[in-house]
Amino acid sequence: MYVKDIRIVKNNLRAKYKKIRTEMNPKRKQAMDAEIQSRLLSLHQYAQNDLVFTYVSKDIEVETMALIRAAWANRKQVAAPRCVPGVIDMEFYLIKGEEDLEPGMFGVLEPVPERCQKVTDYSGGICIVPGLSFDAGGFRLGYGKGYYDRFLSQFQGVTVGICYSNCTQWKLPHGRYDKPVNLLITDKYIRRTSP
Repeated sequence: MYVKDIRIVKNNLRAKYKKIRTEMNPKRKQAMDAEIQSRLLSLHQYAQNDLVFTYVSKDIEVETMALIRAAWANRKQVAAPRCVPGVIDMEFYLIKGEEDLEPGMFGVLEPVPERCQKVTDYSGGICIVPGLSFDAGGFRLGYGKGYYDRFLSQFQGVTVGICYSNCTQWKLPHGRYDKPVNLLITDKYIRRTSP
């Protein structure tokens, strides 16, 4: 019964934060995206890592194409996820240009496997993690599919959650297998959440 209650709570929170994001003023969103990008690019963890794992954003998410272009300009390798059909799993591929992306599952741009090299080593790098909401401890509320939860359980590099400050809260419900991000960046602050 407890598990069902947590699912209801999470679904209500998802609806709340999707609504906040959908109703966000486009100019305000653009300004917040720029603030988050600026904070991320100033991190010494970003400077120290040559490999950046990042999602390719949808309309209601913190915009990442500018981050991807900045990483290319900084001569970093960029890896983006592709969902594996039939299982709740994703693989990351190195992308060298926007032409390496195509619409995939859930309408998200994903790497074209035939054009890109698959990443097999998850022992380092910096990973930009999406979330509808994050809490002060670095735990995230995703879309409920479990793709990132699975990936983060094997990733050993630095994890950075990016989120709008009005979509964060002090504590989110989470399970014992959920892994918090190391750092949380919003349009207002950078918070170290876990070692």
